[in-house]
Amino acid sequence: MTSRRRTCRCTALRTASTCPPPPPSCSTRRPASGVSRKGRSNAADALVNYRDHTLDTPLRSAMNRFDFVIIGAGPAGEAAAYKARARGASVAIADRDLFGGSCPFWGCIPSKSLLNAAARRACGDDYSWERASARRDYMINREGIPYPDDSGHVKGLEAAGATVVRGTARITARGRVDVTEGGRAQELAARNIVIAVGSTTKVPPVEGIESVHVWTNKEATGARELPRSLLVLGGGPTGVEMAEVYARFGVPTTVVQSGERLLPTDHPRNSEAALKALERDGVKIRLRVRAVRARAGAGSDGADIIDLDDGSTAQGHAVLLAVGRSFPLDGLGLENVGIDVHDRDAIPRDGRLRIRDGLYVIGDPAGPELHTHQGHYQGEIAVRMALGDDVTPDYRALPRATYTDPELASVGLTLEGAKERGLDAFEQVADFPTTAKGYSVEAAFGHVTIVVDRDAHGLVGAAMATPDASAAIHECVLAIKARVPIEVLADTIHAFPSTSRVFNGLFNAAAKKLADEEMSDPRDAGHMPMPQASSA
Repeated sequence: MTSRRRTCRCTALRTASTCPPPPPSCSTRRPASGVSRKGRSNAADALVNYRDHTLDTPLRSAMNRFDFVIIGAGPAGEAAAYKARARGASVAIADRDLFGGSCPFWGCIPSKSLLNAAARRACGDDYSWERASARRDYMINREGIPYPDDSGHVKGLEAAGATVVRGTARITARGRVDVTEGGRAQELAARNIVIAVGSTTKVPPVEGIESVHVWTNKEATGARELPRSLLVLGGGPTGVEMAEVYARFGVPTTVVQSGERLLPTDHPRNSEAALKALERDGVKIRLRVRAVRARAGAGSDGADIIDLDDGSTAQGHAVLLAVGRSFPLDGLGLENVGIDVHDRDAIPRDGRLRIRDGLYVIGDPAGPELHTHQGHYQGEIAVRMALGDDVTPDYRALPRATYTDPELASVGLTLEGAKERGLDAFEQVADFPTTAKGYSVEAAFGHVTIVVDRDAHGLVGAAMATPDASAAIHECVLAIKARVPIEVLADTIHAFPSTSRVFNGLFNAAAKKLADEEMSDPRDAGHMPMPQASSA
């Protein structure tokens, strides 16, 4: 089934300030006015970063006061709201679009549903796009309606005692937020303001891009009809996952990546595995070329043409923008609290997610990477810091996962990254197809890699391309977080023949390497290494 060319263009090409509100079917599910006092507690006196005299102007008597006002109700904002309520703080959370954010409706959840359908189809299952689309719509609460239903997220927040406010939020003064919808404004007073606005599709500087049939992650994960062909600009996780989905459903697919490799921020061996996986599925990969001009309908069968900087072209009936993300900071009102944002893709902050006293940023705009689980972590830790807990964000063990076939996962540093930080590190690598698990699943390619710090005798990084990498990587996540000695990891029993068992062999090899090096070093002549477990 093919899609018809639409006359309207993607909303990603409009500025954040001019984006239309969601359809009435979404925005009218609960009133935007009438903020309640639900969730107010006696814990306010224990909260930090607030005194009434820090507000720039006197409070209006009718103003609603909260310990936290959270701008943005995606995973990071929701996590902050739930943590604050669990600690007895009063919370108002505002969003102009879907409560829950992109992840459950236009990102993580629908993409994984479609990847599952594509995998079953690749294995010979009679899995049509209509069936895949219907299952995806069920997963994002969009059955029979044009826009997802976020009422479950709203009800969950309200049940926790948070005050939900639908509308566009703007910081008007220190400790002050206005939320506006339909010409009606509510003013909220906040001991702490938490910015959790998420991110939007970055539009590349390509001449004429506004004239072609552009897709963002919304269209890619929400399509109810297959395009006749797909051109993906960008080879990050979104581009790679969506290329696999559509290629496996028979759509001619091309990926254009300006860099040297796919997944440029991941481990190079994962990039190599992604390339092999997409080429196996018939995807055309163009590396080291950049899009410079778009020509609507100039290709075969009315496809859009993208001219590349090497003089060649690529084409697709839909052009998916997957070159990165931008942060919707325009209209947020940061200038009203003395924050000058020179780079519209960055908010100045310290190492504790704090822009200034009582003002925090979490989620995508906070970095260092873009992950739902990172935003969730930051939401909770920002609230803890605002409430006086002696904690600091720790990203040493931040996991990454791309859910292709095979899955790609990593945590911590690559060998090159470790050396750049001055660590004396080495790698242990297993060729996954030659392992017991690899033989069992008939793996054609893949790897398991660990990076070990000689001085600390511990892991500082790991990466893998295996069928269940997104789950198996968490052994290394915990090992890095808890600084577990490599000897302890080597002496830990792993089920056979699991993917995790491959780690067992690598841990033993690394521990033996360290022991051999220390025994051969005269400076360590008196050191007795720990007994090592068998790597069978």
